[in-house]
Amino acid sequence: MKTKILLLCLIVLGVVGFFAADVDRYLSLEGIKPIQAEIAALRLDRPLVLAAGLFGAYVAIAALSLPGAAVMTLLVGASFGLGWGMLIASFASSVGATLAFLMTRYILRDSVQKRFGDRLKAINDGVERDGIFYLFSLRLVPVFPFFLINMLMALSPIKGRHFYWVSQLGMLPGTLVYVNAGSQLSDLKSLSGILSPALLGSFVLLGVFPFIAKWILDFIKARRVYARWTRPAHFDRNLIVIGGGAAGLVSAYIGAAVKARVTLIEAHKLGGDCLNYGCVPSKALIKTAKLVNQRRHGEIYGLGSDVPVVDFRKVMARIKNVIAQIEPHDSVERYTELGVEVIAGYASLVDPWTVDIALTTGGSQRLTSRSIIIAAGAQPAVPPLPGLDEVGYLSSDTLWDALADQAEPPRRLVVLGGGPIGCELAQAFARLGSAVTQVEMLPRLMIREDDEVAAAVARSLVADGVEVRCNSKALRCEQDNGVKQLVVLNSGGEEEAIAFDTLICAVGRSARLTGYGLEALGIDTARTVKTNAYLETIYPNILAAGDVAGPYQFTHVAAHQAWYAAVNGLFGGFKKFKADYSVIPWVTYVDPEVARVGLSEAEATEQGIAFEVSRYGIDDLDRAICDSQAEGFIKVLTVPGKDRILGVTIVGAQAGELLAEYVLAMKHGLGLKKILGTIHSYPSMSEANKYVAGEWQKAHAPEWAYKYLRAFHQWRRG
Repeated sequence: MKTKILLLCLIVLGVVGFFAADVDRYLSLEGIKPIQAEIAALRLDRPLVLAAGLFGAYVAIAALSLPGAAVMTLLVGASFGLGWGMLIASFASSVGATLAFLMTRYILRDSVQKRFGDRLKAINDGVERDGIFYLFSLRLVPVFPFFLINMLMALSPIKGRHFYWVSQLGMLPGTLVYVNAGSQLSDLKSLSGILSPALLGSFVLLGVFPFIAKWILDFIKARRVYARWTRPAHFDRNLIVIGGGAAGLVSAYIGAAVKARVTLIEAHKLGGDCLNYGCVPSKALIKTAKLVNQRRHGEIYGLGSDVPVVDFRKVMARIKNVIAQIEPHDSVERYTELGVEVIAGYASLVDPWTVDIALTTGGSQRLTSRSIIIAAGAQPAVPPLPGLDEVGYLSSDTLWDALADQAEPPRRLVVLGGGPIGCELAQAFARLGSAVTQVEMLPRLMIREDDEVAAAVARSLVADGVEVRCNSKALRCEQDNGVKQLVVLNSGGEEEAIAFDTLICAVGRSARLTGYGLEALGIDTARTVKTNAYLETIYPNILAAGDVAGPYQFTHVAAHQAWYAAVNGLFGGFKKFKADYSVIPWVTYVDPEVARVGLSEAEATEQGIAFEVSRYGIDDLDRAICDSQAEGFIKVLTVPGKDRILGVTIVGAQAGELLAEYVLAMKHGLGLKKILGTIHSYPSMSEANKYVAGEWQKAHAPEWAYKYLRAFHQWRRG
């Protein structure tokens, strides 16, 4: 800090000295003409001294952002002519501009970014991506004050070396004009005569040239990608969507809403994994399990406790009924009414515009489309365990049909995996009466969450009867006298056999990548369909959305991506939008729930992001006490000294609902003060959001002001 203050003082002294010595009067057209003869004489007698003096003076003027750089360019041109004048002025202006850039960056950038970083994020991202083009364009147009460009670019993330060479190149045309004018200084009447409207128009065209060049490069790149294919003369459809899950349905809906001709291709059930195998059935199961648990602990509410008889067949029948009630939202009939053509079949890309469809009813159909969206979703990942197929296993997809006709839940159940899906299923089945063992290879459950969150989930599962086995690596499956066993390497480094009747693999999900012809087209499908920020593959007209594209495997993110994929696919030739992942919420529906948006403490620490933590214990909340759900907490990460929210973690009843307020706040740049100033109903769980904001306010209360307020009120009492 001392060095910065010293440097700032030196700059101020330099500027003050410049004007105090009345140097500025020489740096005008009228000021240099009278001394033109003396400079010409010095040019003949001591050219190197004159060149060094002009170079140094030019660098100082540019570095200190003093007026007169244009006149200095004229003076250099008048002294040395076009050739040497161009060399001196070009390097002097670039070196001076870079010094101004570096000094401004050293003194101001950290404080400006710390104070306004959230507001500057979009600008920073743009500069990191296309900063060279922006700078080059601005340098080509002399209308923009160069000293202002130096300072503004210094506050951005652009690298110093890039700033220098782009400035060197970008200022060449303008420098050439001024040096040439300087070589004819005696005929020059005013500076305004240098830049005629026609010349300014030329500079403006030069300024937009980098963006035109970028567009041309993108066009050439696309042409190269499409070179081996023959583009159809006309198209059957505007948009073909492959996959009828969340991403596919929303993509098709948007396409139809803007009156495009859309075809949606799905081989199985519309609604995808979420409706048929994931979100909907699992939450219906969790609801039943929660009710069973409440009855089991009825004494908490002043009721008699009982052990309810679980008719598992009816439980599963209810789940199917829930699916059936929601199904019309995603039905063929609804989407047909919306204007979407729905085809039941397996789609494969023949070329970038042509889709071959193997119809489920037999036969095939071939369609062409201007744009294609791959929304094939994901499937449960199955670990390569020896003996797994022999003993049999279920996944989060197959368990609903496999267990539908059982009168009782599995007696001994092993859940392999300690992520959100594994935790939800382990707790639900334990509450329904299964003896559940949950096996996780890593040191703790819920590895993406903070330690205290994982510990809270583990305590809840154990309280419900789940045997949680972390640090246990699954080695193989086998049978011993007809008893199925999972052999693990336990935390003590020994092999141990865990007996089970049913094994559920819940170790994650992998994108569906095969069978769509993507490899033949050269589209990267290493882990997901590789896309750019616009969700485009190497072919701009082929896009991907949802689980198949990543990076998040959430239904709400799939629907979010679908908007970008559909709009970019239909209108990308005119305007494209980058998918926004800045505020992504997620919820794990264990009891109590875990909800999060933004950064966790562990992530912020790992990324080196400074933060403060405000915390409120839900055990203190009136409504939670009334409901006998007084457990959990809300933890909010904020920028040090500010109420801007970096991330929120909630553990507690209705955590997923409470999170929505923070998602809205983060999306629209609202801080904790706004939440604190919002009226929340009493008694409600949402009051917890207000109270954690109050904790932040108390931590940042102006203690110095309280002393004066106390004195003020004492004076008022007389």
